[in-house]
Amino acid sequence: MLKRLLCRWNSYKHRFVPWIALNMWKNQRTLRFVAEDSLDKVISDQVVETSILKLFQALFLSDLSNQAEFINLLPESIQSKYKNTLTHFQSIKETEKEAKGNRMDFNPDRAIFETLGFSISRATSSLSFAGRGVFVTTGRVSKGAVVCMYPGTVYQQYEPILFQSVCNPFIFRCIDGVLIDGNDKGISKVIYRSCSGRDRLGPYKTSDVSWLTETPVNPLSVGQYVNNCSNEKAANVCYQEFDVPVTFPVELRQYIPNVNYGHDVERPLRCVVLVALRNIDKGEELFSNYYTIVH
Repeated sequence: MLKRLLCRWNSYKHRFVPWIALNMWKNQRTLRFVAEDSLDKVISDQVVETSILKLFQALFLSDLSNQAEFINLLPESIQSKYKNTLTHFQSIKETEKEAKGNRMDFNPDRAIFETLGFSISRATSSLSFAGRGVFVTTGRVSKGAVVCMYPGTVYQQYEPILFQSVCNPFIFRCIDGVLIDGNDKGISKVIYRSCSGRDRLGPYKTSDVSWLTETPVNPLSVGQYVNNCSNEKAANVCYQEFDVPVTFPVELRQYIPNVNYGHDVERPLRCVVLVALRNIDKGEELFSNYYTIVH
């Protein structure tokens, strides 16, 4: 019996620790089944990268008042690709500022709506026992779209996470045992801020800390608040792992809501995105499967 239970446990690809240890046997109908590892990714890594690059570039360009000094510090080869775009974008912004009485506020929600066609936000869940959840507030999410990112500190299998995991339901487990601590409070919050500051390259931010607040700069970085599905509320998103390539633009890394716990990790930074399993309309809450069985 014990051997059979261990085999079943090992077949789980995504799981939250320690939440799943208490809940994984309660309701079989909320499990997600995948025939084999290669079929677990709903969309390709290239599509994931294209989606987040599109949003990050919009965030970068719409925040020029805070990015101008940063741009001047970039290598000329990188600056050059922004020159024409920046000139055009600045002229648009100046026109908008004049129309608004010379006031132009940075608006992540507008950036995500204009680039991805929807916006999301946290609010009280439609599940009475679930606390807060994530809702589509504007537009429509298309099937296969990246709708959220799971933020947090990334731990390799050999790195310590015992104290952080105590009473912490936000620890996400990847297929290879890598853990992501998406808790935005307590010791988890302190550790993330510390690691983010450690990895900063002078004026260059290599990760985003704003997800620890109520107003994240990257509006996708609320994936830790997506609730588990139920018999009444079927899953409409699923988790998908994504390793940030070394070629990812340095000026856009400031919007990545993840950071490695270890400073000597030589592998790509692990991220987890949530992908829409179907079209999701305005007003709908996002629901995921907290665990997936790979046969």
